[in-house]
Amino acid sequence: MDTRTALLAAAAALLVAGAVGAVAAPEAISDPREANEPPGRIDVAGATVAPGEVRGETAELRLGTDLRHRGSAVENVTVRHRAIGAESGLLVNETTVDVGDVDFEGERTVNGTVTVEREGGYRIETVIFADGERREQQTTRVAGVAALTPDYADTQVGFTDGSVWPTVAVSVVEADNETATLSASVSVTNRGDEPSDDVDLRLYLRQAESNVIAAEATETVGTVRPGRTDTVTTTVEVPQGYNYYVDAALFDDDVLVDETQGVANLNPQETISPNQTVRDVAFSVEDFQRGEDGVSGDDGADRAPSDGSTDDATPGFGPLVALVALVVAALTARRRR
Repeated sequence: MDTRTALLAAAAALLVAGAVGAVAAPEAISDPREANEPPGRIDVAGATVAPGEVRGETAELRLGTDLRHRGSAVENVTVRHRAIGAESGLLVNETTVDVGDVDFEGERTVNGTVTVEREGGYRIETVIFADGERREQQTTRVAGVAALTPDYADTQVGFTDGSVWPTVAVSVVEADNETATLSASVSVTNRGDEPSDDVDLRLYLRQAESNVIAAEATETVGTVRPGRTDTVTTTVEVPQGYNYYVDAALFDDDVLVDETQGVANLNPQETISPNQTVRDVAFSVEDFQRGEDGVSGDDGADRAPSDGSTDDATPGFGPLVALVALVVAALTARRRR
């Protein structure tokens, strides 16, 4: 056998042995590219928190977690969110999102939610698990949850906040010795991007020193265009000669959404300002009694004069001064004896 024949026989034997080995142990032969591929790695690239549904006592927080993956596939990935009270350190709520196998390259956002009480602040702890093994953790702090407006009170219409133009303007339409008819004009502004729905405007006129409601009125605020300001006007009748706070409130389906205050100064000797306390002045409860027709005031027969005197008062010195004079005279006469 020559050398060439021997080499060919040896090569054939090697091929047969390799084929037999591949069949007996298929894992012995692997792609060299797979041997160089790094093991799968997953971590948190970023996290966001946004308000979701806001109710009266609780608020939903929408959590977005950006997962970054490199290398081979990572199996059975889950994302756990825990909301922990910032001050108490107590667990408030917990939720888990099942992501499954992760084999994408780059980043992808996984969304989740937790529900918390609408007060205080929270620490949101996000943990990434792969096959039950903790891989990565991210902490996000949230504050001011109480400032979120509940969905039922979310309206774009509110009272106009101007430095010169009055939000509540009151003028006298008609007046006599007993009553005054007032015209109250209230400015409202649509701060949204869409035309507003109808809301209710409710007014209370409170006598300044007693807080007695002298009159009230309700008007409907119709559609207001975006960025526009409308004025709603109503008239009320109150007893003459007193000062009043004009309390105005906007209600959307019986939910208070905004409030403001003005004044009506009908007493020429004393004036009041919004949210200010003043000294007592002459006040008669009878002036604020309501008749069967709901109108404040009466026929004026029992009205007390604004200077505090009575119809049957004695001119000059009052009865107290006269009594003192009698006592002094009696003591003087006794000494002379």
